Amino acid sequence: MNDLNLLKSQTPDDEILYDLAECFKVFGDSTRIKILYSLFEAELCVQEISELLNLSQSSVSHQLRILKDAKLVKFRRDGKSMYYSLDDDHVRSIISLGMEHIEEEK
Repeated sequence: MNDLNLLKSQTPDDEILYDLAECFKVFGDSTRIKILYSLFEAELCVQEISELLNLSQSSVSHQLRILKDAKLVKFRRDGKSMYYSLDDDHVRSIISLGMEHIEEEK
C-alpha cells in the first residue's frame, strides 16, 4: 500500500471530522474560553463566574448551555444552585495545550 492509500485508510469518516470541527467552533468564542479557563481549577456557580468575568448571569448561563451541549462542562446541583466544572481531563488538556502554543509564540 502506498503512502496516499495508507493515509486514505487512516482518515476518519466525514461525520467524525465534522463533529471535531463543531467542537473546535465552541472554543472559537472568547467568552466561552474565559468561562472554561475560570473552571480550570475550580467548580463555580453562574453567579461566581458572572462576578469573576464581569458578565451578566444571563450571558454566562447562555454560554454554559453551549458548553454543556458540547460536553465540555458538567454540572451538579446543590440545593437550588448549579455548580459547573470542566467535563473531564480532555478539556483540561485542550486548554493547556492551547495556552502552551500561544505562550510559545510570544
